[in-house]
Amino acid sequence: MELTVARIGRAHGLKGEVTLDLRTDDPAERLGVGQVLRTVPAEAGPLTVTRARVHQDRWVVMFAEAPDRTAAERLRGVELVVDVDASDEEDAWYPHELRGLRAELTDGTVVGEVVGLDHLPAHDVLVVSEPLPAGTARTLVPFVKAIVPVVDVAAGRVVLDPPGGLLARNADSATTAGPDALPGDPDEDG
Repeated sequence: MELTVARIGRAHGLKGEVTLDLRTDDPAERLGVGQVLRTVPAEAGPLTVTRARVHQDRWVVMFAEAPDRTAAERLRGVELVVDVDASDEEDAWYPHELRGLRAELTDGTVVGEVVGLDHLPAHDVLVVSEPLPAGTARTLVPFVKAIVPVVDVAAGRVVLDPPGGLLARNADSATTAGPDALPGDPDEDG
């Protein structure tokens, strides 16, 4: 299976370095000098790491194939990928293992299909495609144990226990004001 290690960000400096948006928990190994990484799109690579360092909490790398800023700028948005086996850690999944899983509620009601995993600053979110009468909705579900208590790759499903209004299918049932509304909320009477 193919795993995205990082997405190339903006050029850094004039010598061809680029910043990276990491998708790996072991950047020192994956981005070591001499590593050759495949790319998506494939025509952008492969890329050979010639320098890697951390600058202000961000990884900055240089590739042999991008010797200057102009070449580095052309790499923006390119994904660096490697082949991996399925994860053997409990409670750890690669995005490719989650894609295509059936998303269902705790009572077994099928609500859609996992079509991706987005990495947001606070936490990861499952991207769920929900078929609705008016079309298909793309719903972001926080990938936390309280909301996604079960991930069963072998059975092809994830179980969701969402708060009211999180899923597009029941967004209308979310209340805008009630006993827990804060004073000054726009929907509060008063």
